[in-house]
Amino acid sequence: MSRIHCLASALAVACPLALPAAARAQASSIESTLSTDIDTAPAHHAGVVTIVAQQASSLPTRLPTTIEGITGAEVERSINAADSEDALKYLPSLLVRKRYIGDYNHAVLSTRASGTGNSARSLVYADGILLSNLLGNGASFTPRWGLVAPEEIERVDVLYGPFSAAYPGNSVGAVVDFVTRLPQRFEAHAKLAAYSQPFKLYRSDATYGGHAASASLGDRTGDWAWWFSVQRLDNDGQPLGFVTKPPSTTAPAPGAPVLTGAWAGKDKSNADWLILGTSGQVHTVQDHAKAKLAYVFGGDLRAAYTLGWWRNRAESRSASYLRDSDGNAFYALPANSGTPSGSPVDLGGQGYTLGANDFPQSRDALTHVMHGLSLRQRSRGVFDWELAASRYDYAQDRSRSPTVARPGADDGGAGRITDLDGTGWDTLAAKAVWRPNGAHTVDVGLQQERYRWRQTVRNADDWLHGAPTTLFTAFSGETALRSVYGQDTWAVTPDWTAVLGLRAEHWTARDGRKTASDGTLVDFAPRSEDALSPKAALGWQIDDAWALRLSSGRALRMPTVAELFQGGVGPNGAYVDGDPATNPDLRPEESWTTELSALWETGPHQWRATAFHETTRDALYSQTSLVDGKPVASVQNIDRLRTQGLELAYRGQGLWTRALDLAGSLTWTDSVIVANSGYVLTPGDTIGKRQPRVPRVRASLAATWHATEQLAATLAARYGGTQFGTLNNSDTHGTAYQGFSRYASADLRLHWRITRQWSAAFGIDNLTNATYWNFHPYPQRSYSAELRFDL
Repeated sequence: MSRIHCLASALAVACPLALPAAARAQASSIESTLSTDIDTAPAHHAGVVTIVAQQASSLPTRLPTTIEGITGAEVERSINAADSEDALKYLPSLLVRKRYIGDYNHAVLSTRASGTGNSARSLVYADGILLSNLLGNGASFTPRWGLVAPEEIERVDVLYGPFSAAYPGNSVGAVVDFVTRLPQRFEAHAKLAAYSQPFKLYRSDATYGGHAASASLGDRTGDWAWWFSVQRLDNDGQPLGFVTKPPSTTAPAPGAPVLTGAWAGKDKSNADWLILGTSGQVHTVQDHAKAKLAYVFGGDLRAAYTLGWWRNRAESRSASYLRDSDGNAFYALPANSGTPSGSPVDLGGQGYTLGANDFPQSRDALTHVMHGLSLRQRSRGVFDWELAASRYDYAQDRSRSPTVARPGADDGGAGRITDLDGTGWDTLAAKAVWRPNGAHTVDVGLQQERYRWRQTVRNADDWLHGAPTTLFTAFSGETALRSVYGQDTWAVTPDWTAVLGLRAEHWTARDGRKTASDGTLVDFAPRSEDALSPKAALGWQIDDAWALRLSSGRALRMPTVAELFQGGVGPNGAYVDGDPATNPDLRPEESWTTELSALWETGPHQWRATAFHETTRDALYSQTSLVDGKPVASVQNIDRLRTQGLELAYRGQGLWTRALDLAGSLTWTDSVIVANSGYVLTPGDTIGKRQPRVPRVRASLAATWHATEQLAATLAARYGGTQFGTLNNSDTHGTAYQGFSRYASADLRLHWRITRQWSAAFGIDNLTNATYWNFHPYPQRSYSAELRFDL
């Protein structure tokens, strides 16, 4: 900590003297008060974008880099938004891997130079409260989207790249900030929605659907403002996984039951396999409640408190395609059949064995609580400041699953219970904006983030309802990041703005521990890292229409708790001797990112072209390396990735007799593994290969036609090119389970303002009923209908 304190003192002295330093950035959300009611359109000056919004964003208000956004009114009018992440659907270069409505554990965000397997390379906030799950990196560490209901969104802003000193290295991809409603007068809202998805794939042919209801109230009386909202979502998603077996060349075991129904297909590497059934068909019931309270002391000092509560009850089921001689679905032989290790079966005259976990199930019971508290002075004078704290707590987080797949497993039987109670994160921040004169705006801040991981897996005699018994495995650990930053924006001339910032960080990992099923206990030594991340930008307003902006910055993405301490036990929970799969010495990812943007605005048209380049050293991926002469797969550092590309974006409003709004983007990306001492199958097999889950081409186009003042129709489309899921790009058959395919999808939405209070909407997602994959199948053609009341 002494280094951080020294750096804080140095920055406090150095920032006002910085070179053509620093952008009019970082006024953070300090430029807004409860009584503000101004235009929501972005403003441009000296090549720097300014967010101007009724509610305060946690993003800097004057930014040295690319920002895109959308208002809540635009979301309601033009997007079939069943979940809050849908608001990002058509923004440039972004993709949320949302597999079904209410996807709570795999809907991660992909950005320009990061795929959907890199959830820790982006940040998501709601009113400045951290929703990103930085306990791990990967598909199962999704942002906590459920803590924001679509109906409470005032606007969403996205900052691209690690160019603001106010954010840690996880901002290397993007920073997303949801600004939610805090009313200026009494408001009441209610909404009903229904969803339906006919789904047909392999031998699956069924219709899945659900419904949602929400209500909210808010008011402002004198210096007090409050908001309360509730929502319930009840939905069935399509099957996400499939039970597969490679072809067998052995004879069936004597007496093995003869089964039919297996589907012959190709896997992601274009090899033959049999598909025996489905898994991961999730029924989720989610309840959401949000309370916000704000008070203004005088005219400049404001206090705010947010309480968010989210509960989820989910069932994940499997279904067998296999049928016995009587036409009954077959999963496994009864537990007393004398074959505890598996069920021998006859498929097409060949012998196979159905394993105990081939048809998995689970039941999840989650209750998460979020708190946010802030105190801000926003006088728009020489000095403003803000103190903020937040806490995200897994108050209850338990998943139950059986250890034997058999008929009647829904009635109980042996299984395991995974308990994450007490897991979560906390944040503290103190920041200030100093305007010593008309030319400089100086931002400084101190921040702390703590992440705690608590995972215990216990056996249970009754996996559905029984209490836990003996320990199977346990993992725990903590990381913390303490930071100080300074950033100065210098209006060199009316047409030139310079930005210079510096972020200093002290990262620690401690209390790493794991316990195997036999009681073997492993403790990991604490460790720490110190880092400096400079940021710089230069903006030039060429004339009233043209602007240029150049930004560059360094970002360090620190290893997460799960990457450091999980692993090193076998499928039976036994300790792996030598523990080569756990790597507590992972190095941070280091990225240098640069972008050059040209902006042209004339009349209703806004054009942007951005060239970007990123070099990442020590990128964190799961791969293989030799340990004591043996190949071991684990999370490791990749020596160097290089990403370069071009992003084009357009926005036009009030076109064609003021009846048409148009927004589109096209992104070309070349992301390649340049150096890597690890491998997938053979040494060197990843060199020159493309980074997983980053397609070369992404595009989106959305057109909204205002047929009348009451009726609007939106037609939108998205495209993503070929991508790979493996480091050696061996998964060439993307249109299969576990594959990563190109996609082209179109959506339709009709929004009708019936009266001042009543509105209705009808939508179709995936209009062409395309089948495409991101490991799991995305939804096929889906229908939605909404009825809303606003007072």
